[in-house]
Amino acid sequence: MPDNDEMRAAWDGPDGDHWADHADRYQATSRRFHQAMFDALDLRDDSAVLDIGCGTGASTIRAGRIATAGSALGVDLSSRMLEKALAAAAAEGLGHVRFEQADAQVHPFEAGKHDTVISCFGGMFFGDPIGAFTNIRRASRPDASLTLLAWRDVERNEWIDALRTALAAGRALPTPPPGAQGPFSMADPDITTERLQSSGYQDVELTAVDEPVFLGSDADDAYSFVSTLGMTRGLTADLDEVTRAAALDQLHRMLEDHETADGVTFEGSAWLITATC
Repeated sequence: MPDNDEMRAAWDGPDGDHWADHADRYQATSRRFHQAMFDALDLRDDSAVLDIGCGTGASTIRAGRIATAGSALGVDLSSRMLEKALAAAAAEGLGHVRFEQADAQVHPFEAGKHDTVISCFGGMFFGDPIGAFTNIRRASRPDASLTLLAWRDVERNEWIDALRTALAAGRALPTPPPGAQGPFSMADPDITTERLQSSGYQDVELTAVDEPVFLGSDADDAYSFVSTLGMTRGLTADLDEVTRAAALDQLHRMLEDHETADGVTFEGSAWLITATC
Protein backbone atom coordinates (compact mmCIF):
# COMPACT_ATOMS: atom_id res chain seq x y z
CA MET A 1 0.00 0.00 0.00
CA PRO A 2 1.46 3.41 -0.94
CA ASP A 3 2.00 5.96 1.78
CA ASN A 4 1.44 9.70 1.70
CA ASP A 5 4.93 10.99 0.93
CA GLU A 6 3.67 14.26 -0.59
CA MET A 7 1.21 14.88 2.24
CA ARG A 8 3.85 14.00 4.84
CA ALA A 9 6.26 16.52 3.35
CA ALA A 10 3.59 19.23 3.42
CA TRP A 11 2.05 18.54 6.81
CA ASP A 12 5.31 17.78 8.59
CA GLY A 13 6.65 20.90 6.92
CA PRO A 14 5.31 24.32 5.91
CA ASP A 15 1.58 23.52 6.01
CA GLY A 16 1.78 21.89 9.42
CA ASP A 17 4.00 24.67 10.73
CA HIS A 18 1.47 27.27 9.61
CA TRP A 19 -1.34 25.42 11.37
CA ALA A 20 0.73 25.14 14.54
CA ASP A 21 1.54 28.85 14.46
CA HIS A 22 -2.11 29.82 13.87
CA ALA A 23 -3.94 27.02 15.68
CA ASP A 24 -6.48 29.29 17.34
CA ARG A 25 -7.28 30.98 14.03
CA TYR A 26 -7.83 27.69 12.23
CA GLN A 27 -10.04 26.34 15.01
CA ALA A 28 -12.13 29.51 14.96
CA THR A 29 -12.83 29.21 11.22
CA SER A 30 -14.83 25.99 11.59
CA ARG A 31 -15.91 25.86 15.24
CA ARG A 32 -19.60 25.41 14.41
CA PHE A 33 -18.80 22.47 12.13
CA HIS A 34 -16.90 20.79 14.95
CA GLN A 35 -19.88 21.30 17.22
CA ALA A 36 -22.11 19.59 14.66
CA MET A 37 -19.80 16.58 14.66
CA PHE A 38 -19.77 16.27 18.44
CA ASP A 39 -23.54 16.65 18.52
CA ALA A 40 -23.73 13.56 16.30
CA LEU A 41 -21.42 11.43 18.49
CA ASP A 42 -22.58 9.01 21.15
CA LEU A 43 -19.54 9.19 23.40
CA ARG A 44 -19.54 7.42 26.76
CA ASP A 45 -17.19 7.70 29.70
CA ASP A 46 -15.57 4.41 28.64
CA SER A 47 -15.31 5.12 24.89
CA ALA A 48 -12.07 4.32 23.07
CA VAL A 49 -11.65 7.12 20.53
CA LEU A 50 -9.32 7.35 17.52
CA ASP A 51 -8.96 10.83 15.99
CA ILE A 52 -7.57 10.87 12.44
CA GLY A 53 -5.64 13.99 11.40
CA CYS A 54 -5.99 15.42 14.90
CA GLY A 55 -3.84 18.51 14.29
CA THR A 56 -3.22 20.39 17.51
CA GLY A 57 -5.51 18.03 19.39
CA ALA A 58 -8.65 20.06 20.05
CA SER A 59 -11.06 17.31 19.00
CA THR A 60 -9.03 14.55 20.68
CA ILE A 61 -8.94 16.46 23.95
CA ARG A 62 -12.64 17.28 23.74
CA ALA A 63 -13.39 13.58 23.29
CA GLY A 64 -11.05 12.74 26.15
CA ARG A 65 -12.93 15.06 28.49
CA ILE A 66 -15.99 12.86 27.94
CA ALA A 67 -14.27 9.45 27.79
CA THR A 68 -12.70 9.87 31.23
CA ALA A 69 -12.66 6.12 31.91
CA GLY A 70 -11.72 5.25 28.34
CA SER A 71 -9.05 6.53 25.97
CA ALA A 72 -8.46 8.99 23.17
CA LEU A 73 -5.66 8.65 20.62
CA GLY A 74 -4.95 11.40 18.10
CA VAL A 75 -2.71 10.77 15.09
CA ASP A 76 -1.30 13.30 12.65
CA LEU A 77 1.60 13.76 10.25
CA SER A 78 2.72 17.08 11.75
CA SER A 79 5.30 16.99 14.53
CA ARG A 80 4.78 20.71 15.25
CA MET A 81 1.02 20.35 15.68
CA LEU A 82 1.45 17.28 17.86
CA GLU A 83 3.81 19.20 20.16
CA LYS A 84 0.98 21.63 20.82
CA ALA A 85 -1.51 18.78 21.27
CA LEU A 86 0.68 17.03 23.83
CA ALA A 87 1.20 20.25 25.77
CA ALA A 88 -2.52 21.02 25.80
CA ALA A 89 -3.44 17.53 27.06
CA ALA A 90 -0.74 17.68 29.73
CA ALA A 91 -1.97 21.10 30.88
CA GLU A 92 -5.39 19.55 31.57
CA GLY A 93 -3.92 16.48 33.23
CA LEU A 94 -5.51 14.15 30.68
CA GLY A 95 -3.22 11.14 31.00
CA HIS A 96 -5.60 8.92 29.02
CA VAL A 97 -5.33 11.21 25.98
CA ARG A 98 -2.37 10.27 23.77
CA PHE A 99 -0.91 11.46 20.48
CA GLU A 100 1.27 9.75 17.88
CA GLN A 101 2.92 11.00 14.73
CA ALA A 102 1.59 8.54 12.20
CA ASP A 103 0.29 8.15 8.67
CA ALA A 104 -3.14 6.62 9.28
CA GLN A 105 -3.09 5.14 5.78
CA VAL A 106 -0.36 2.66 6.68
CA HIS A 107 0.16 2.88 10.45
CA PRO A 108 0.06 -0.52 12.23
CA PHE A 109 -2.72 0.34 14.68
CA GLU A 110 -3.62 -2.15 17.37
CA ALA A 111 -6.37 -4.25 15.83
CA GLY A 112 -9.89 -3.96 17.21
CA LYS A 113 -8.94 -1.29 19.74
CA HIS A 114 -11.33 1.61 19.11
CA ASP A 115 -15.11 1.89 19.25
CA THR A 116 -15.30 5.48 17.95
CA VAL A 117 -13.32 6.94 15.05
CA ILE A 118 -13.58 10.67 14.34
CA SER A 119 -11.95 13.15 12.01
CA CYS A 120 -12.48 16.92 11.76
CA PHE A 121 -11.45 17.66 8.18
CA GLY A 122 -8.50 15.26 8.46
CA GLY A 123 -9.67 12.31 6.36
CA MET A 124 -9.56 14.04 2.98
CA PHE A 125 -5.85 13.81 2.18
CA PHE A 126 -5.19 10.10 1.64
CA GLY A 127 -3.43 9.05 -1.54
CA ASP A 128 -5.15 5.65 -1.28
CA PRO A 129 -8.46 6.35 0.50
CA ILE A 130 -9.77 2.78 0.27
CA GLY A 131 -6.51 1.43 1.67
CA ALA A 132 -6.51 4.09 4.37
CA PHE A 133 -10.06 3.52 5.56
CA THR A 134 -9.55 -0.26 5.40
CA ASN A 135 -6.56 0.20 7.71
CA ILE A 136 -8.57 2.45 10.02
CA ARG A 137 -11.42 -0.06 10.10
CA ARG A 138 -8.99 -2.79 11.20
CA ALA A 139 -8.19 -0.64 14.23
CA SER A 140 -11.89 -0.57 15.11
CA ARG A 141 -14.12 -2.94 17.00
CA PRO A 142 -16.84 -4.81 15.06
CA ASP A 143 -19.56 -2.41 16.23
CA ALA A 144 -17.49 0.78 16.01
CA SER A 145 -18.73 4.06 14.53
CA LEU A 146 -17.01 6.36 12.05
CA THR A 147 -17.87 10.08 12.08
CA LEU A 148 -16.10 12.51 9.75
CA LEU A 149 -16.30 16.11 8.64
CA ALA A 150 -15.23 16.83 5.06
CA TRP A 151 -15.71 19.85 2.82
CA ARG A 152 -18.34 19.77 0.11
CA ASP A 153 -17.49 21.10 -3.35
CA VAL A 154 -15.84 24.46 -4.00
CA GLU A 155 -19.02 26.09 -5.33
CA ARG A 156 -20.80 25.48 -1.99
CA ASN A 157 -17.93 26.98 0.02
CA GLU A 158 -18.03 30.70 -0.51
CA TRP A 159 -14.85 31.23 1.51
CA ILE A 160 -12.82 29.10 -0.91
CA ASP A 161 -14.58 30.27 -4.05
CA ALA A 162 -14.17 33.95 -3.13
CA LEU A 163 -10.50 33.53 -2.28
CA ARG A 164 -9.82 31.77 -5.59
CA THR A 165 -11.71 34.43 -7.52
CA ALA A 166 -9.85 37.27 -5.79
CA LEU A 167 -6.47 35.72 -6.56
CA ALA A 168 -7.23 34.50 -10.09
CA ALA A 169 -5.52 37.55 -11.65
CA GLY A 170 -7.21 36.90 -14.97
CA ARG A 171 -6.43 33.19 -14.97
CA ALA A 172 -8.97 30.38 -15.34
CA LEU A 173 -8.22 28.35 -12.23
CA PRO A 174 -8.95 24.63 -12.54
CA THR A 175 -11.42 22.94 -10.21
CA PRO A 176 -10.16 19.70 -8.61
CA PRO A 177 -11.69 16.66 -10.32
CA PRO A 178 -14.15 14.62 -8.23
CA GLY A 179 -12.40 12.40 -5.71
CA ALA A 180 -8.93 13.88 -6.27
CA GLN A 181 -6.61 13.88 -3.26
CA GLY A 182 -6.96 17.09 -1.29
CA PRO A 183 -9.50 19.08 0.72
CA PHE A 184 -12.38 18.21 -1.65
CA SER A 185 -11.66 14.51 -2.11
CA MET A 186 -14.83 13.53 -0.21
CA ALA A 187 -17.10 16.18 -1.74
CA ASP A 188 -18.79 13.79 -4.17
CA PRO A 189 -21.26 11.71 -2.12
CA ASP A 190 -21.33 8.79 -4.54
CA ILE A 191 -17.54 8.47 -4.66
CA THR A 192 -17.25 8.80 -0.89
CA THR A 193 -19.98 6.23 -0.24
CA GLU A 194 -18.41 3.74 -2.67
CA ARG A 195 -14.96 4.17 -1.15
CA LEU A 196 -16.17 3.67 2.41
CA GLN A 197 -18.25 0.65 1.45
CA SER A 198 -15.25 -0.82 -0.39
CA SER A 199 -13.27 -0.30 2.83
CA GLY A 200 -15.76 -2.47 4.71
CA TYR A 201 -18.04 0.17 6.23
CA GLN A 202 -21.82 -0.10 6.34
CA ASP A 203 -24.74 2.30 6.82
CA VAL A 204 -22.86 5.17 5.17
CA GLU A 205 -24.75 8.46 5.41
CA LEU A 206 -23.80 11.99 4.35
CA THR A 207 -25.63 14.93 5.88
CA ALA A 208 -25.02 18.49 4.72
CA VAL A 209 -23.88 20.94 7.39
CA ASP A 210 -24.03 24.60 6.38
CA GLU A 211 -22.36 27.02 8.78
CA PRO A 212 -20.48 30.33 8.55
CA VAL A 213 -16.71 30.29 8.27
CA PHE A 214 -15.07 32.98 10.42
CA LEU A 215 -11.82 34.48 9.13
CA GLY A 216 -11.19 37.48 11.36
CA SER A 217 -12.61 40.30 13.45
CA ASP A 218 -12.32 42.75 10.53
CA ALA A 219 -10.79 42.90 7.07
CA ASP A 220 -7.29 43.80 8.28
CA ASP A 221 -7.33 41.01 10.85
CA ALA A 222 -8.64 38.50 8.32
CA TYR A 223 -6.08 39.60 5.73
CA SER A 224 -3.20 39.08 8.16
CA PHE A 225 -4.28 35.43 8.34
CA VAL A 226 -5.68 34.66 4.88
CA SER A 227 -2.78 36.25 3.01
CA THR A 228 -0.42 33.70 4.60
CA LEU A 229 -2.49 30.56 3.89
CA GLY A 230 -0.89 27.81 1.85
CA MET A 231 -3.62 28.23 -0.76
CA THR A 232 -2.84 31.94 -1.06
CA ARG A 233 0.87 31.30 -1.34
CA GLY A 234 0.25 28.64 -3.98
CA LEU A 235 -2.11 30.77 -6.08
CA THR A 236 0.29 33.74 -6.10
CA ALA A 237 3.63 31.93 -6.34
CA ASP A 238 3.93 32.20 -10.14
CA LEU A 239 2.72 35.79 -10.45
CA ASP A 240 5.09 38.65 -11.14
CA GLU A 241 5.51 41.26 -8.42
CA VAL A 242 3.04 43.77 -9.84
CA THR A 243 0.35 41.19 -10.59
CA ARG A 244 0.81 39.57 -7.21
CA ALA A 245 0.40 42.91 -5.42
CA ALA A 246 -2.78 43.61 -7.40
CA ALA A 247 -4.17 40.17 -6.57
CA LEU A 248 -3.49 40.62 -2.86
CA ASP A 249 -5.11 44.04 -2.98
CA GLN A 250 -8.16 42.40 -4.53
CA LEU A 251 -8.09 39.83 -1.73
CA HIS A 252 -8.20 42.61 0.87
CA ARG A 253 -11.13 44.32 -0.87
CA MET A 254 -12.99 41.02 -1.01
CA LEU A 255 -12.52 40.60 2.74
CA GLU A 256 -13.80 44.14 3.31
CA ASP A 257 -16.95 43.20 1.38
CA HIS A 258 -17.58 40.38 3.88
CA GLU A 259 -17.25 42.39 7.07
CA THR A 260 -20.24 41.94 9.37
CA ALA A 261 -21.05 42.78 12.97
CA ASP A 262 -19.74 39.29 13.79
CA GLY A 263 -16.49 39.71 11.88
CA VAL A 264 -15.46 38.58 8.41
CA THR A 265 -17.67 35.60 7.61
CA PHE A 266 -18.43 33.45 4.58
CA GLU A 267 -20.84 30.67 3.79
CA GLY A 268 -19.36 27.22 4.31
CA SER A 269 -20.64 23.72 3.64
CA ALA A 270 -19.40 20.33 4.79
CA TRP A 271 -20.53 16.74 4.87
CA LEU A 272 -21.11 15.06 8.19
CA ILE A 273 -20.27 11.49 7.22
CA THR A 274 -21.28 8.60 9.44
CA ALA A 275 -20.82 4.86 9.03
CA THR A 276 -20.47 1.68 11.06
CA CYS A 277 -18.11 -1.25 10.91
